[in-house]
Amino acid sequence: MLGDANRTGWVESPDVHVATRLAGLVGGDDDEVLLALALTVRAVREGSSCLDVAALHAAIAAPPADDVEDPERSAAVRAVLPATPQDWLDAVASSRCAEAGVVHVDHGLVYLDRYHREEVQVAGALARRAELPPVEVDVPRLEAGLTRVFVGETWQEQRDAVRAAAARRTSILVGGPGTGKTSTVAGLLALLVEQSEGVTRRPTIALAAPTGKAAARLRESVLESVAGFEEADRDRVGTVEAVTLHRLLGWRRDSSTRFLRDRTNPLPHDVVVVDEASMLSLTMTARLLDALRPSARLVLVGDPDQLASVEAGAVLADLVAGYEEHPASPVTRLLTSRRFGSRIGRLAAAVRDADADEVMHLLRTAAGPESEDDSVDFVEVADPAGAEEALRGHLLGRAERLRSLALRGDPGAALAAVDEHRLLCAHRDGPWGVSSWNARVERWLSEATGHHARQYAGRPLLVTANDYRLGLSNGDTGVVVLGPAHRLAAAFGDPDDPTLYGASTLADAETAHAMTIHKSQGSQAAHVSVLLPDADSRLLTRELLYTAITRAQSRVTVVGSEESIRAAVPRRTARASGLRHRIARR
Repeated sequence: MLGDANRTGWVESPDVHVATRLAGLVGGDDDEVLLALALTVRAVREGSSCLDVAALHAAIAAPPADDVEDPERSAAVRAVLPATPQDWLDAVASSRCAEAGVVHVDHGLVYLDRYHREEVQVAGALARRAELPPVEVDVPRLEAGLTRVFVGETWQEQRDAVRAAAARRTSILVGGPGTGKTSTVAGLLALLVEQSEGVTRRPTIALAAPTGKAAARLRESVLESVAGFEEADRDRVGTVEAVTLHRLLGWRRDSSTRFLRDRTNPLPHDVVVVDEASMLSLTMTARLLDALRPSARLVLVGDPDQLASVEAGAVLADLVAGYEEHPASPVTRLLTSRRFGSRIGRLAAAVRDADADEVMHLLRTAAGPESEDDSVDFVEVADPAGAEEALRGHLLGRAERLRSLALRGDPGAALAAVDEHRLLCAHRDGPWGVSSWNARVERWLSEATGHHARQYAGRPLLVTANDYRLGLSNGDTGVVVLGPAHRLAAAFGDPDDPTLYGASTLADAETAHAMTIHKSQGSQAAHVSVLLPDADSRLLTRELLYTAITRAQSRVTVVGSEESIRAAVPRRTARASGLRHRIARR
């Protein structure tokens, strides 16, 4: 049965091997159990934390919507399925795998043991935090501080958000790009410190994000907000540093999913702020909650409409949905965007609201008198060759400019130029993917300069794994420059204070003339070009397009077909999870 399911595309080889290995450890199991186990492995691999059996049963039992490679084998798989989803669940629940704890059946969902434990742990930890007494607040002092920090009626949403968060152990602050989330965080930190004055010791604060780039953006945004405060409030916030969650929790050499900080060795901080929380996986959320002291405040900040983690779980979206009906919900939503002008903001909103007609109207309507700082363009192409013709001049010109700055030995200017434009792709591989486009740009640059080395001045870099030896994090971006003694060096960090590393010392860094939309999360660029694949790509979703558009500060260029755009806008990312239901039931 697994062979037939593999050949017809229901599961792939890795899913089959894991399922048969797990079942073999408990003495084997029935075919329908093995299929459920393989489908659960596939679901986790694709970002879900569990298998929605009812949805999968309907998909497999129904005649295929399009031709499959082998209709007979597809029919063979359907023929041996249990008659109903409940029959299938009952078979799994009474299986050897379930008895051994390899899988769990819970509320109509099938889980691998690890993800069931983590989901229960996250829901339980949040429930226990909610049961703690609220933090005492000096209301007159808080109200005076709100008026002082957030001046004017345009900041009413931020005042309301801080007022709500002041007494909570757990706060979830959500909103789209430019809605003032980090300004709210900066104000909250200043006012929490003020609340402690004359009462208790100054609270210790940690700022973190899932990636190095997101942590750097968090620090930069908080500093920018704090700069507008009165001197006393600037002093209250003090020195601002932000780190990756891996660094905050403490890397362990012997494990990729466990950290030095846990319930037996909790974080020392009184306030922990996590930005870009849409990128939190279920596993990382479980580890973070496990490492918090019960009295510590947790502030999760993010945009639930963005892409979720590349690993299993869509935690922020699940929490927002789960708390929706709670009378004492910890979720506060900011609605008014301050970053974008009318066109980029309207385009992002139209995508978020699944209004494909409005998306196409905005893309096809001439900009008119709008500022260059609020530009939306549409380059309609039918295939990669058309995209190559449309983009070559701009991409080659940018690569040549980056090379010129790098050869000048100006790492700060080169780093700043990296963020002037970003080409974002949905795929890693294939004709529309990052690998192809990086190769194209490098070929064009080689033809233009006559330089053909793998490592070259002006090569933009993307770190792909945490390097604790060098202090670099997955997601950090940099550029190869001509360094001291005319040797190539890799520049990373703030353009105003760059750090240079030997180019040959970077073990996990790839070329980044183009990057995936997933990898771009937590970063911004002045101009973003979004390259959309064919309409039948499984990766084309509303969240993908929304995330790509909202990486832009002043200009968005969408490159692709109208068919691809209309395929993406109504299609939501489907991730099976029981977390929102666990939250809603508590």
